[in-house]
Amino acid sequence: MIQSNECELPLKSIPPVLKVKQENILTGKIIQWSKPFLIFFFSLTCLTLIDAQDLQGGITGKVNMVDGQPLRAISVSLLEADRQILTDDDGNYRFVNVNAGSYTVKLQILGSKEIRIPVEVKTGETTALDYQLSKENIQAIQEVVIMKNVNRFSKKESGFVARLPLKNLENPQVYNTVTKELFQEQVAVDLGSISKNVPGAGVPMIANQGRVTFRSRGFETEPNARNGVAGAAFSVIDPVNLERIEAIKGPSATLFGKSVASSYGGVYNRVTKKPYNKFGGEVGYVGGSWDYNRLTVDVNTPVNKDRTALFRLNAAGTFEKSFQDLGFTNSLAIAPSFSYQINDRMSLLLDVEFNQAKGTSVVRFNPYTGSNKTQSIADMKFSYYKNFLGDDLAYETQMMNIFAQLNYKVSENWTSQTIISRARSTINGYISAINGKTDSTASAQVMVGTTSFIATNIQQNFIGDFHIGRFRNRMVVGLDYYNNSNHFDRYHTNTKVFNFVHPSADFRVNQNTIDALTATSVARRENNSDNTYAAYVSNVFNVTDQLMVMASLRVDRFQFKGVYDIATGQIKGGLSNSGTQTGPYAQTALSPKLGLVYEILKNKVSLFGNYMNGFNNVSGVDINGNSFRPEYANQLELGVKGDLFNHRLVGTLSYYNIRVDNILRTNPDDINYSIQDGTQLSKGFEAELTANPFDGLNIVAGYAYNDSKFTNANPSVNGLRPALSGPANMFNFWISYRVPQGKLKGLGIGGGGNMGSSSYQTNTQTAKVIIPSYTMFDLGIFYDQPKYRIGLKFDNITNEKAWSVRLTPQAPARFLGSVSLKF
Repeated sequence: MIQSNECELPLKSIPPVLKVKQENILTGKIIQWSKPFLIFFFSLTCLTLIDAQDLQGGITGKVNMVDGQPLRAISVSLLEADRQILTDDDGNYRFVNVNAGSYTVKLQILGSKEIRIPVEVKTGETTALDYQLSKENIQAIQEVVIMKNVNRFSKKESGFVARLPLKNLENPQVYNTVTKELFQEQVAVDLGSISKNVPGAGVPMIANQGRVTFRSRGFETEPNARNGVAGAAFSVIDPVNLERIEAIKGPSATLFGKSVASSYGGVYNRVTKKPYNKFGGEVGYVGGSWDYNRLTVDVNTPVNKDRTALFRLNAAGTFEKSFQDLGFTNSLAIAPSFSYQINDRMSLLLDVEFNQAKGTSVVRFNPYTGSNKTQSIADMKFSYYKNFLGDDLAYETQMMNIFAQLNYKVSENWTSQTIISRARSTINGYISAINGKTDSTASAQVMVGTTSFIATNIQQNFIGDFHIGRFRNRMVVGLDYYNNSNHFDRYHTNTKVFNFVHPSADFRVNQNTIDALTATSVARRENNSDNTYAAYVSNVFNVTDQLMVMASLRVDRFQFKGVYDIATGQIKGGLSNSGTQTGPYAQTALSPKLGLVYEILKNKVSLFGNYMNGFNNVSGVDINGNSFRPEYANQLELGVKGDLFNHRLVGTLSYYNIRVDNILRTNPDDINYSIQDGTQLSKGFEAELTANPFDGLNIVAGYAYNDSKFTNANPSVNGLRPALSGPANMFNFWISYRVPQGKLKGLGIGGGGNMGSSSYQTNTQTAKVIIPSYTMFDLGIFYDQPKYRIGLKFDNITNEKAWSVRLTPQAPARFLGSVSLKF
């Protein structure tokens, strides 16, 4: 018999003289009930409830993949009772208060066959009904949580990289993942710190409005993809809502387009946290050097009784000063998300990122190169710890990204995915750089005003997993619309020249100085926009169970609407002195992608090769009036992937060769025009390893070698490594040990480092500015318990000096302490 505490009558708590008053809603008279009547009424009600419960039972169960790992957030329906629920993080589900009788439990997994299981519910009993999939299942759209307790820093499976249900070993493309478990352990509180775990990312470049940029295979790459679609952010991006970072390597325009989300080096995809079907959360605080203070909140809760509507809120407030004499950044991030399993075939996800920040520009130094010599930033006597601009020269940014995704299971083999993403960033205030005039003097250049960027991305994907005869096909067919709209209303000012080697004691560029110069400054007041219409198809064909062929193609139509001059009210047209057309133009590009995978050991080791393409639209005409064609990058890559010893050893080795064609270069016969025959090569080797040799010990390591050079370019740079391409050699690692059991369970220590060879800020035949090699080490200590986590982190413990490609000094030794309470 089911026992219920709901009918326990606290008789002792009712005084003998107590009477309860109740107003009769028909007569308006007050009715008084005595204690004996209350006892009789309450007892009768309890007997009725107990009698009803005696006729009921329940169903509990767990859903696992073929390898025993749990399936989270899948729809479980009790058909005859018209009830529905989602599995939790451990794959569990439960139906209570079910009338005795025969029922059907239906499991609806997007990207997999519908499963119906008959079940008998008996009076007063709970029936256990577990289910394990009989074949592999990597869901096309729903996220999979795997390897929960093994190799916790390696969670490779993704529905974003190929937009298909492909395992890492089946995917002919290389991608690296950085999980929240890793950057939580490292107390990595910004994207730059997180990216240190990506092979070849290098020292992050911070733009003057807080935007962060990385290197990838010799090319600049920004983290402007979010959940697989464009999610541009020209401002600070707070990682408080990140589940992981996916660094997708190589030209990826076939699926991601040529928008801000993709570069020739690859794509940085920000995967956000999703709601889950139980109440829980975490509140954390991080404090450290230079008045660093950060408060974070993560709260998740079901919204309805069946737990099919879920809500999660992540938020962070950060306040910090620069390690230099002046400079600061204050930011606030709020990221709510809502998911709703509308029915067993349809689900909705809404996700919002809001961020606003106020801060001063980081130092950006452009050295004087007119002396035509080779020099190193380390020898220039440009102060590492001094900021020549005052704290009153601050900018304010605001970002709002809205993401909506509707999944609908059309049939057993096909799923529809509709995505709408809208991103808006605004920048107001002062953005600065310091330009060298001689070897010891410089002037400050400051942009004053407003800039805004608005991007809208609409995608419709149909994702299929089906057989033609005995041959398996996994296919995505998609339509993609992207609109970009930009607004500029700002002035470019230049201050008087100052001596940066021996500055006067009271010298400081301040707001009054800049405001006085704006009246005579050059203004940029314009709007511009463009539309991109694209269609793509990608199919993975299983020749055998171990041999797979991928074939993909994108057709892309780009329409630039021109530059609207706010002052004149006209669309700018014609040609500039360089032959660049500023009026409207349109281009069509084709982007193919081919891949081959052979699993020499099924689910353990695979060999792969790929041909991948990227492109960039180019405006203008040559000296003969011929319109320029899109610029293309083509990659050939070969490698091996491994996933061995029950996921304890996961790694990738690959060699790539990227050739960029149709680059513009100055026409040697007429410097007022360009010709389109320039080429650039980028080739190299990459290795990535995550290992869990035994319980408690985790290792992450990566190495990237990149050889880049211009092969047909202007004589000033021909044959040389492109400036800003980053170091040729980079190495990263993190090793940690966590006590797996006993009284000290959860106590751990970790350490790691990042190394890079020298690189160039300027590299021509006559002038070179060298960025020295660097070696930086970090150390962390933590104690992680079910209800709390404490961590201490020491960054750059050897106090190494390092610079980004914009010659921004990096922070010296820094201490961070963190504490989190979990509930």
